[in-house]
Amino acid sequence: MTAGDKRKSSAKETAGEDQDSPFGIWLSRGLHQLFDDVANEPIPDELLRLIEEDRNK
Repeated sequence: MTAGDKRKSSAKETAGEDQDSPFGIWLSRGLHQLFDDVANEPIPDELLRLIEEDRNK
């Protein structure tokens, strides 16, 4: 295992622990309150058109 692998696994473990902590729950709820409306907005037609054009190249 390399140092990079150790950091990745440590970060994953820490992230999993943080989600269950009171701070992690508070942070998750706050982010959802701030960004759920934006994330649920439809994708603009112009952006979809640009993505389709890029796919066809």
